[in-house]
Amino acid sequence: MCDTLKNDYHLCEELGRGRFGVVHRCYSAISADSFACKSIDKRSLSSDPTDRRCLDVEHKILRLLSTCPNVLRLHDVYENDDYLHLVTDLCDGGDLYDRLSSGCRFSERDAAAIFKQLMVAIAFCHRVGVAHRDVKPDNILFDSRGRLKLADFGSAELFGVSEMSGVVGTPYYVAPEVLIGGNYNEKVDVWSAGVILYIMLAGVPPFYGDGPAETFEAVLRRNLRFPTKIFRSVSPEAKDLLRKMICRDVHRRLSAEQVLRHPWMINGGETTSMAD
Repeated sequence: MCDTLKNDYHLCEELGRGRFGVVHRCYSAISADSFACKSIDKRSLSSDPTDRRCLDVEHKILRLLSTCPNVLRLHDVYENDDYLHLVTDLCDGGDLYDRLSSGCRFSERDAAAIFKQLMVAIAFCHRVGVAHRDVKPDNILFDSRGRLKLADFGSAELFGVSEMSGVVGTPYYVAPEVLIGGNYNEKVDVWSAGVILYIMLAGVPPFYGDGPAETFEAVLRRNLRFPTKIFRSVSPEAKDLLRKMICRDVHRRLSAEQVLRHPWMINGGETTSMAD
């Protein structure tokens, strides 16, 4: 552990473990404010250049996004030959995965309140040229006040100078153009967010199979459906938004900014008179 980190922050209990590190609660030695510290043992990383790139890119991208209230804020970075430590906002309100894991369905008003914050975060990322590329419920955290924080930018990429490529993401949420191969753009995040909204309203994902391979095949081949038994009480406005986000034609798929201007979003999940 870095000596400077020890001087500035006191580490407390472990909060969780991920692919690239261990997260502890910590508090500032000066202000006594609470934070989270993600510690990555660089010696444990494989020789895979992708792992090394994830280590290098996340804190740089988080600094670009520091002014967005719905993105996990990076406060300090400490590094030596063996470790990288990232001190961020403390999100002790759980994550969206926990809220969805019971299979419960959100009311449209409750879904819209959460989903608007997610789309504000994604739209901000896209405005500054960052594609998250792994938007999923596990990476959507909540602080003690219930504010949403988009986290885990280890797979993120800067776009605009060159096209993005490479298969990244998580089976249920990955956009079809990522699986096909070749280049793609930041609208992969809109597809992923649309899948999350579908799950919030339906309690099940739109595309799934027995294992990753079958799920990928479903993403590539199956049409978007709204089973009557599940979607009977879901408004036409919500289904219209889902169709325009989970759209295979990237040119017709909404941008993040356009999602925020959709009537369902503007009305906070309240229904109007749009025909189904």
